[in-house]
Amino acid sequence: MFDLQGKKAIITGGAQGLGFSMVEAFHQAGVEVAVIDISDEVLNLSNKLEANDVKVHGIKGNLLDIGNLRQSFNEALEKLGGTVDILINSAGLIERKPALEFSLESWDRILGLNVTSVFELSKLAAIEMKKQESGKIINMGSILSVLGGFNAAAYSTSKGAVLQLTKSLSNEWAEFGIQVNAIAPGYMLTTMNDDLMNDPVRGPQVEARIPAKRWGTPQDVAGVALFLAAPASDYVTGTLIPVDGGVLGR
Repeated sequence: MFDLQGKKAIITGGAQGLGFSMVEAFHQAGVEVAVIDISDEVLNLSNKLEANDVKVHGIKGNLLDIGNLRQSFNEALEKLGGTVDILINSAGLIERKPALEFSLESWDRILGLNVTSVFELSKLAAIEMKKQESGKIINMGSILSVLGGFNAAAYSTSKGAVLQLTKSLSNEWAEFGIQVNAIAPGYMLTTMNDDLMNDPVRGPQVEARIPAKRWGTPQDVAGVALFLAAPASDYVTGTLIPVDGGVLGR
């Protein structure tokens, strides 16, 4: 039920943070992975991971440029031998600032990466998955897919859109054997949250709000991603799975 040996995955934003944790977990599970990231670090991923017989391909790509996005996807697909079983849309942006001070340029960038690129990559992957009548698409939502957040209007809007996109694509593609789900990380120990963790006011407020009494780790998310990619979740689609230490249950 949980065997992923020999599967092929494309993971965006996999050079650091939650994305890298998932790359590492899938690599260890025997999945050949193509990673698309704008950072130069993506080219060093195979050296960062423990050596085994499973390949990891690094592709530097800008997902805000639709032409480059399509080129990067096609390169990833070619490196995987023309097959993709799993797509994880992990790349994302956040900018914490009051809405009255938020520029339209920043709004467009966040919606472009967090929503538009997810839609386009999902379409490209689904075209290939439909041919084989199977596939797993895992989108990175957030607890702000449900909550309003604070000083994060663009980010919370984008993650709310990811949840609705996940449901819509699941409705359309379930009959083709493609499951589309989303993960909702809570407050995680990643560089994206450094400013929040180091805020002398907000940091303690956040930790006090988490029933588990700790921030989440990238490994907490990777385990759920493995489940959603495995045969064990073949009848799970169109849902949002929180990985938040109980925040959404309060």
